[in-house]
Order: sequence, then structure tokens, then C-alpha cells
Amino acid sequence: MEKISVAVRLRPSKNDDVSPGSFWKVEDNQISLHKSADTASSLSFAFDHVFDEESTNARVYELLIKDIITAAVQGFNGTAFAYGQTSSGKTFTMNGSESDPGIIHQAVKDIFGNIRMVTDREFLIRVSYMEIYNEEINDLFSVENNKLPIHESLERGIFVAGLREEIVNSAEQVFELIQSGEVNRHFGETNMNVRSSRSHTIFRMVIESKGIDSSSNFDDAIRVSVLNLVDLAGSERIAKTGAGGVRLKEGKYINKSLMVLGNVINKLSDSTKQRGHIPYRDSKLTRILQPALGGNAKTSIICTVAPEEVHIEETKGTLQFASRAKRITNRVQVNEILTDAALLKRQKLEIEELRNKLQYELEREKLAMELEEERKSHRERDQCIKEQEVSVKQKLTEESSVNHTMGKEDIFSTPALKPVPSAFVVKRSHQLRRSEFSPLPNTFGDIADEDTWLQMNKGFVADLDSLHITPARKDPSFPASDGASNCSSDIYEEQIKSLQRQLKLATEERDELERQQKDQMLLNSRLMQEVSELQQEAAIIREIPKRLQESVTNCKNVYKDALSICQNSVADESLPTAKLLSSACEIGSILLSTLETHFSVATDSHDTSLGSNLSVQEQCNMLRERLVNTVTSLGSSEAPIVKDECTKNSLHGCISKEFSLGEEITSWKENMNNEVTSIQEKYHSLEKKLEISNQLLDETKERYHTLENEFYLLTEERVSLLQTASGSSQRLAMVTDQKDKILQDLKSELKRRKHLEEVIKEFSAEFLCQHRSRVSFHTEFKSIVENSKAQKSIPKSLGY
Repeated sequence: MEKISVAVRLRPSKNDDVSPGSFWKVEDNQISLHKSADTASSLSFAFDHVFDEESTNARVYELLIKDIITAAVQGFNGTAFAYGQTSSGKTFTMNGSESDPGIIHQAVKDIFGNIRMVTDREFLIRVSYMEIYNEEINDLFSVENNKLPIHESLERGIFVAGLREEIVNSAEQVFELIQSGEVNRHFGETNMNVRSSRSHTIFRMVIESKGIDSSSNFDDAIRVSVLNLVDLAGSERIAKTGAGGVRLKEGKYINKSLMVLGNVINKLSDSTKQRGHIPYRDSKLTRILQPALGGNAKTSIICTVAPEEVHIEETKGTLQFASRAKRITNRVQVNEILTDAALLKRQKLEIEELRNKLQYELEREKLAMELEEERKSHRERDQCIKEQEVSVKQKLTEESSVNHTMGKEDIFSTPALKPVPSAFVVKRSHQLRRSEFSPLPNTFGDIADEDTWLQMNKGFVADLDSLHITPARKDPSFPASDGASNCSSDIYEEQIKSLQRQLKLATEERDELERQQKDQMLLNSRLMQEVSELQQEAAIIREIPKRLQESVTNCKNVYKDALSICQNSVADESLPTAKLLSSACEIGSILLSTLETHFSVATDSHDTSLGSNLSVQEQCNMLRERLVNTVTSLGSSEAPIVKDECTKNSLHGCISKEFSLGEEITSWKENMNNEVTSIQEKYHSLEKKLEISNQLLDETKERYHTLENEFYLLTEERVSLLQTASGSSQRLAMVTDQKDKILQDLKSELKRRKHLEEVIKEFSAEFLCQHRSRVSFHTEFKSIVENSKAQKSIPKSLGY
């Protein structure tokens, strides 16, 4: 859609009409009414271009018309016309003078200049010149062609029947024809203008072009464009023009056609819902300009205004007309006539497009099946995850109860998790390594983008009214029926819904995986905490032998101190008591040293062998025998015991105490060995548990990394789904717009056909009426002839 370009041109004021009252001021692209004190009023208008009094025709043409002329050579229809009150400069703008050529002269020169620059196409130019005088179309190239009718056909659209067209080869030839046509144009004198145009003139150029090398041309089509340059008669008031008689009649027809043009502009400027019927047929001017107003043409309107204060009301009306006209939009397309070769190429493109559509349907069905399989796999995976969560909760409950029981049984043991069976972890890892998603096919790769679409439908004309000498053809890109379009739209809607559902499932799965990841992180932190507790307990267990070694060392020191005190109390070393104390001290020192060595070995190496335990036991037995032998030797000694029985009894008491002390030390050593053995066993079991916990921690880390990778994959897939949905939405919007355009074209085609049917009915009725009148006339004429023959035969009979 392209808006009509509207410009306003302010005519220089006449010297005798200068007044100190209100005046119009031009600033940039705005024109506003100012008071005598140079204060702007609230009346202001903005347009595409506003030309002041000093602007020339060359500047107007360069900014407003030149682009239309360039497009006309490329195959686009174009129209430019001047509108305004009488004596405001319309004819001067279109025709110009020798020093300042008008738009028509500059357009003709540019057309031939652009044709010379195009080397790969050959051109044929035909020109015609007509005027609409008192609602009658006259041919200015041929005086005898008057009152020409307007016809409409599917091939040529709206055209004037019997209008003479001249084939031209140069701009000079065109200027000569225009000059000859101006002689036949109707002019008249009024109070407003000495040479006032009393008719609307339309100078038309039909530009046909064809590629020189047809084999290299893409579509081998002939381009046909129509350029209309219109000089409208000025709207006038009878009181100002002082018209009467013929001039009054001319003014009535001029005002009527301009009023219809204003009504058409008003209807077209309204919104589509409020537009209603557009009265193109109420005037021959609007009927001929129908393609330029809301049709297939690039259109520019030049509204000329007078600066004098006496013409302020007429200037306001012209500016309001221009404001409404700038809201009109046209559907501009290249006009082409297809040859057989071009038609064959278009049909091949249609076949290829249908194949692509069929392939798209097959891929869509395949995608639906894959989506269904994905949904099944999602459901199975969710079920498996739920079962694993239940199993994990049960195992955690069992482990917590076991740890609680172990804490009550042994003060040295610490609560530890029961190792998870490896089968469970392996099953989870195997489940995670399965492919979660199948790759999505690129289902929208076969849909043509906008540039390819325009290239495939290059030059298609949807509105048959806008074509001149261009046969209509059907749109190759879409089927003509509304059912197919609705079906295609439903397919795209279902596709979008399925993608949205898939995106929702992916989002839910991502949330579920995030939740599982959080739970796994909590479990990992709990395991790490328990491992740290086990390490602390193992460190405490490792410190137990050191403490025992310190206790034995202290006992050894106390024992030595006690025995030294006893030996000091015995003065004579040759007495048996002294000997007994000496041997007991030696035996006790050896025993305590052996225990100390044993604990130091247990501290350095975390386990004690059975052989070392046996060697310590043998050493204790040997020391016991040695102590018994010493006591026996003391008992069988020949030395006299003269002193008293008390000393002997005390000696036997000491010996019995030494024996009881040795037995206590032996039993204590055995208890210590048993305790150390149990501590070592607990230590080994704790190491095994720690190793299992480390394995479980590694497996948990592996599961965490796997879940993290799955989350990244889901995120990427979600982004791709969003991109696919966005692209599908854009394509759907483009297809919907194209569908709306096709529906509008179909509606216009139906209206056109109905109109043709009405015209055919009117023509048939008129033809039937004429036929009946001719039959009646023939009958009357025949009866008159028979009567005349009968009257002539009577005198002859009398003569006989």
C-alpha cells in the first residue's frame, strides 16, 4: 500500500490585488493563515510538499513528479493532476511557458531520456489527448471524434472507445502533437481569467516494453504502464466569474464533476468500515481517474491556491480537499502481459510450490508422530523419577534408623549412612544417558520468504480495473477458494498450538529437573557433612593408642618410683627382700616397656598383627617364670632366718603381692589387647564405610553433572522452540495478510462481474428495445410500401 503524494503551490500575487489584510505564509511543508499584524491563526495545514511564490515548475517536477515518471518506465501506472480554483495556476503548472516548461514537457523529456538509458529492453510509446467538456469526451487529436463513450473490459480495464492513439519516437514529436491538440481545446474569457480552461484535459502515454534477449529474461513478460497527466478546470463561483449563457452552462458541468471528485476523495479518505459505496460512475472524470484513486497507480496531486485575501474561502476549500486526499492509499504493482513461455515458467513454479506444500504436510504429520512419542517418553521418565524418589526416601529412612541404633550401642561409633546399592545408582545413570528428545525437523524451511515470494509472483495484478491492455490471470501462489485458505490457516494455528504445548512440557520438565537438582545438592551436602563427622571420629580413634601409651608411661614411672622407695628402705642388698625387690622391679620395668612399645607400634601402624601379640604373651610368661624361680630360690636358700617370723611373713606377703600384681598386669594387658583389637576392627569398618561414602559421593557428582547437561540441553531446545514459534507467527501473519489481499481482490472481482452483468442486462434491454422499434418500423414501412403499391395499381386497372 502506498499513499497518494499531495503538494500545495501558492501562486504569486497580482500587483493590483495586494491588500494589507490576511495572507498565507509558507514555512517548511506547512501553510498557515496570518493576520495583518503577522499573527498566525489556528488555521494551518501540513503536506508532503508546500511550494511558495518563488518556486519554479522545475522544482515542483523534481520533488513531486520525477519519481512517478521513473516508475512508469519500469512498468508502474502513474497519474499527476492539478486541482484548484480558477486562475490559481493549474494550467501554468502543467503546461508552463518557454522560459519555465511545465510538468508535461519535463515528463516527456525524462521518459525518452530514461528509455535511452535502458539497453536491455525495447519500448513502444503511444500517446493520446482528450478533454471532458460538458460531461462529453472529445478527442483533441481528431476533431471529428466527439462524444466518445467509456467502456470496461477484463483485458483493458477502463478505456475510452474510439480514442485516437499516436505512436511516437521522440519528445519533439510529442510536443507537436500536444500543440495541435491545444488548438482544439475549449477556452473562454471570464472575470477571473482572460484565458480560462472550460474543460478537463487528460494527456495519456502508454509505455510498453519487452526484453531484447528473451532467452535471458526471467519471465519473458511485456510490461505495459499508463501515465496520465491531468489539467483540471478550475472551480468557480458565478458571482465572481460573471458567467452567463454558455459560460454558465460550462461552469455548472465543471463544478458538478469537481464536486463528484470531492465526494470520491471523501469516501476514500474514510476508514474501510465507514467507506461504503464510492461514486466513481457519477462523473466521467472520476470514472477515467478510478485507477489513480484507490487503485493501481502512483498518484500525485498538485493543489494550486491564490494568495489574495478575497480568495481565502476558496483556498480553504482547496486545502481541505488536499488534506483528505493525502489519506488515500493505492495498491501499486507492475503491469505485465505474460507470453506462453512465461506462463509455462509460472506453471512450473506452481507445480514446485505444490510439491513443497505436499512435503510440508508430510513433515508436519511426521512431526506430530514424533511429538506423541516424546510425550510418551516424558511420561515414562516422570514415572521412573517418582519411583526413584520413593526409593531414595525409603533408603534414607532406613539409614537414619540404623545410625540412631549404632549411636546408642557404641560411644566410639558415629552415625553413618547405609551405603546405597550400586544397582540403584547404575540404573539411574543408565536412565539419564538415554536420549531425552528427538531432533525437531525444520518444518518451515520450505516456505518462501517475502523476497522469493515477490520474485515468484513478479508483476501479478490483483485488481483487474487497474490494468490497461493487460490480460487478467489467476494468482499462482494460493488456491482461489476460501476453504483452502481457511484450511491453511487452521493448519498453522494447530502447528502453533502444538509448539506451545511442547514448550510448556519442556518448561515443566526443566522446573522438575531444577527441583531434583536442588534435592540432590541437599543430599550431597548431607553426605559431605556425615563424611566430615566420620573423619573426626576416625581421628579421635587414632588418638586412643597415644593416650594409652601415655598412661602406660605414667604407670611405669610411678612403678619405678615405688620400687625405688622400697629398695631404699632395705639397707642390705644381700638380703632376700632386696633381691626380690630388684627382680620385681626389673620384671615390672620390662613388662611396662613392652606395653609401651606395643602401643607405639599400634600408633605408628594402624593395625597390629597376631604374631606380635603372641610374642608379648610369651615374654610375659617368661617373666612370670623368672619371678617364680626367684621366689623359689629365695625359699630354699640355706641362709639363716634368725630374726623373727614377722619378717618372713612380710617377705611372703610381698612375694604374694608381687604375684598378684603380675597377674593383674597380665589380665590388664589382655584386656588392653582385646580393646585395641576391637578398636582396630571398628576403625577398619569405618574406613570401609568412608570408602563407600566416597564412591557414593562420586556417583552423586556424576549424576549432578548429567542433570546439569540435561538442563542445558532443555534450555537450548526451549530457545529453539521459541525461535521456531516466533518464525511461525511471522509467517502466519504474512500468509494472513496475503489471504486478506486475495479476498479483497476476489470481492472486487465479484463486484466487477456484477457490474458487468448489470451493464450486459442494460445493453440487452436496450438492444431488445431497439430491435423491437426496428421491427415495428420495418412493419410500418412495409405496410406503407404495400399501401403505395396498392394505390399505384388502381389507376392501371382503370386504364384498361
